[in-house]
Amino acid sequence: MTGVADLVPYLAGALFAGGIAVGLSRRREYMLRWCAWAVGVPVVVAALYVGPGGAAALAASAGVACALEYGGLAGLSRLDRAALATAVPVAPVTAWLAPDHLPQVLALTLVAVAMVPVLAGDAAGGLSRLCSGVLGVVWFAPLAGVVLLGPQVLALFAAVSIADITASVGGRSLGGPALSRLSPSKHWSGLLAGTVTGLGTLAVLGAFTPAWAVAVAVGAPLGDLLESMVKRGVEAKDSASWLAGAGGLLDRLDSLLLVLVLALALG
Repeated sequence: MTGVADLVPYLAGALFAGGIAVGLSRRREYMLRWCAWAVGVPVVVAALYVGPGGAAALAASAGVACALEYGGLAGLSRLDRAALATAVPVAPVTAWLAPDHLPQVLALTLVAVAMVPVLAGDAAGGLSRLCSGVLGVVWFAPLAGVVLLGPQVLALFAAVSIADITASVGGRSLGGPALSRLSPSKHWSGLLAGTVTGLGTLAVLGAFTPAWAVAVAVGAPLGDLLESMVKRGVEAKDSASWLAGAGGLLDRLDSLLLVLVLALALG
């Protein structure tokens, strides 16, 4: 894979083929999800085409949306949500402007969010607020990888997206043993189907490496289960309801977040 422009024909072809597939399925959920991707993919491509600044803006915007959705799920106060929504974009912006200082800035960001309930003097719920805030910063910090990986992140984005929808369709069609008690609707058959198509996507896009193969095969399902754990803990089906057919943005990026961590760590 060489650049964003080289991937546009592949992504257009994937969207076209996906549109035919969801049309044949006649499932409203898949049709709405395809419409969301048809709008989202050009936005992602355009941002990455601009360069590191565009990637940082894209990741920061996604981070704010995810932070607000997570804050709603976790029942955080307005103050905690504001602090988290302010802290999360720091990682991608720092990855753009001062990547060498990213570890130090992340550490300071964690401390700042952790100090919000401390400075508020919350003796009753302070520990819970602190843990929820720190989890939010750690969970969404991998969005810095959108900047650090450059145009290559588009291949991961495509692989995870295709693996996600294939796992959903494959699991429902083939059934079999449940993948985890955290998400009984997911099946091992879906995991296998998603892994095959995700790795196949990397290969087609010329981005297949052992490190990225592990990142997609392991990170995508675990990232999905991580959000399932959070949602099950608060008895919520989706992170939000504003994204047609997909709940919220966090519901679509949960797999990618852990994939980015593994791609950076292993690659």
